Amino acid sequence: MSYTCFDVSINDGVAHLKMNRPEKRNAMIAEFWTELPDIVRDIDENAKARVIVLSSTGPVFCAGIDIGMFQNDIGGTQDKNDPQYGVQFYSNVQRLQASLSSLEACRIPVLVAIQGGCYGGGVDLITACDMRYGTEDSFITIYEINVGMTADVGTFPRILNHMPEGVVRELAYTGRKMGAQECKSRGLYNEVYPDQETMLEAVMKTAREIASKPPLAVYGCKRAITYSRDHSTADALDNIAVWNMSMLIPSEMMEAMVSGKQKRPGNFKDLPKIKSQ
Repeated sequence: MSYTCFDVSINDGVAHLKMNRPEKRNAMIAEFWTELPDIVRDIDENAKARVIVLSSTGPVFCAGIDIGMFQNDIGGTQDKNDPQYGVQFYSNVQRLQASLSSLEACRIPVLVAIQGGCYGGGVDLITACDMRYGTEDSFITIYEINVGMTADVGTFPRILNHMPEGVVRELAYTGRKMGAQECKSRGLYNEVYPDQETMLEAVMKTAREIASKPPLAVYGCKRAITYSRDHSTADALDNIAVWNMSMLIPSEMMEAMVSGKQKRPGNFKDLPKIKSQ
């Protein structure tokens, strides 16, 4: 299937989603917000891959939300005296939030490779991924303050899990650029690479390694980590105990140990497909 905003390929258990509008700096147009969750859900629910890698094209990773969306797709009516304005705006922002949350909600890990600038909505996007990697020339900017608004599609609830509150406040209040090395030192990036080719090679290697592990155990890790982040220690301990009580598969554990001793790839079952209601 062809998409307006993405090229999609699947190899070795890794789905590669590549943003493909470099001439528009990969701005997030209306199609972006429907295509992304549709692609992610299709891969996840039909067990088409074990890992997703998200990357981009051109000198800019993502210029953020396309300005035309504020006039046509978010606010709806532009008359703030219209009683429908607030309701429409709130509903549309929730839709955009849900689009990016599909990355966090899916059962498989999502790795993102960032080159060049990552502006505004692009930061919302990368913070919803499991792991972030950048080129030396990459940077992030919570750009919304520079156009007189507050970031609202996911940056603040998630970026605070990676960086100190004071640093986040500085970025949000000033809109300044944070370069790759600072992103790594602050904990947002996992690693920094000299160029995009080197980065993608390394990220794909990591993705393939994850794809070689037992998918159900990887899913359990993703779910447990996200749950632990959002709940108390006591609740998280109980949750993982219930998860393993329900999901621990002795045959998968045995295959992991045997294949490790025999130094061969493990023969693990894919996650079950999710049946449509």
